[in-house]
Amino acid sequence: MQLTLRLAHLYPDHMNVYGDRGNIIALRQRCQRRHIVLEVIPVNPGDTVDWQTTDLAFFGGGQDSGQALIASDLIERQGPGLRAAIAADLVVLAICGGYQLLGHYFLTHTGERLPGLGVLDVYTIAGKRRMIGNIVIEVDLGKGPWQLVGFENHSGRTFHGPGVQPLGRVLVGYGDNGQDRKGGAIYRNTFGCYLHGALLPKNPQLTDHLIELALRRRYGTQVELAPLPAERELTAQRVMVQRLLSRR
Repeated sequence: MQLTLRLAHLYPDHMNVYGDRGNIIALRQRCQRRHIVLEVIPVNPGDTVDWQTTDLAFFGGGQDSGQALIASDLIERQGPGLRAAIAADLVVLAICGGYQLLGHYFLTHTGERLPGLGVLDVYTIAGKRRMIGNIVIEVDLGKGPWQLVGFENHSGRTFHGPGVQPLGRVLVGYGDNGQDRKGGAIYRNTFGCYLHGALLPKNPQLTDHLIELALRRRYGTQVELAPLPAERELTAQRVMVQRLLSRR
């Protein structure tokens, strides 16, 4: 049986900074090497999306101006279908600005309150200090703890409510707000965080986790993701993690 997944890439022209498009490349390559067809559908303002036949969504980061341009389209046009799909376990990865817009609201430096989709129980307030640098988060997605590595560059401070769980605990870096050591958030199959870099090429464990979730949602829990070597990626990941942890 030919396995096929459909991925909606939300606002690629407005929300694509710091190499975030590399996440799409990583997903496509690790699917392709397993002979899984990954169909990528760009979603631009004004587009219509059939969220019921969509398996994954990616929402990258952007400047405040980019977020403002697409916020109304996200909420008014895509909102009802996307909310329902997330409630039905659509697999979503949202980075930085995309992460913020899945929350309740983002209060910008100018005092403008950008409403979010409200599917993640988080809110974001622009801070005066920019939080920038390499970051390591300890995560456990059900197969034991490991260290997720990335690069953060944000002034928004994101705070969690009780309706989400942290993606992980910050070992190096600032994390969501520089205060509580929370790095990213998980709700059902939706993952949000501030890790650019791009995130997935550096962390094949997370890439495969997202693919496996999407396959099981589409084809049933009996589907097993075929093992795939990632020696170079994991070696680079270990070297970076060890280097950063040694500097704490």
